Amino acid sequence: MDAKADYRDRWAIGRRQGHRRAGDRQRIGVSTCRQRRDVPGSRVEVLQDGIALDNEEAVARIAETAVIDVADTSVAIDGIDVTRDIRTPAIDKAAASVARLPRVRTILVRQQRALAVDGGIVMEGRDIGTVVFPDADVKLYLDASADERARRRANDPAHSGVPAAVAEVATQLTERDRLDATRTTSPLFAAPDAIVVDTTGKSVSEVVSEVRRAVDAKRR
Repeated sequence: MDAKADYRDRWAIGRRQGHRRAGDRQRIGVSTCRQRRDVPGSRVEVLQDGIALDNEEAVARIAETAVIDVADTSVAIDGIDVTRDIRTPAIDKAAASVARLPRVRTILVRQQRALAVDGGIVMEGRDIGTVVFPDADVKLYLDASADERARRRANDPAHSGVPAAVAEVATQLTERDRLDATRTTSPLFAAPDAIVVDTTGKSVSEVVSEVRRAVDAKRR
């Protein structure tokens, strides 16, 4: 990273579990695109259309043609709000299957890169720092213990509608990680030059402060 580079350039956040706060992104002058909203958007349309998750040609066609509008607090596909839909267990289960389709990944990587042509963006996702933006100015890999991740997800009503059993969620997350880490296309792992931030037992404010210190150190 150029020592004089500023936040107008690209950040990459690899993620298994972390905290986010829109106000802090705004204070450091960047916009954000979440792969967890963009990519699942394609999965929602696939499920709604009754398309088999292993039908690569059909899924790729949807990824290519669907208009996915991503904002800080909402997601729409072809004008239909799917903000809640993309956080359901059904979409989580479908995620690993669709993510393994090479043609779909190629299309989505191209779209994600297009969003950052002017810089000034933070992009979050499991392969952002390794595949989508391998030359990003700042790479952060947010992680947490398996128990912590399961507890957060189980207690997130936005995800399931109601609190879920921690043990059940832990099993789902472990399987998702295994599938993502072993897939041939864009596997999950921390980039060698990524700054790993362990969020276990930390508040949102603590994590934000740690991330900002890491970015400031890169900026100098």
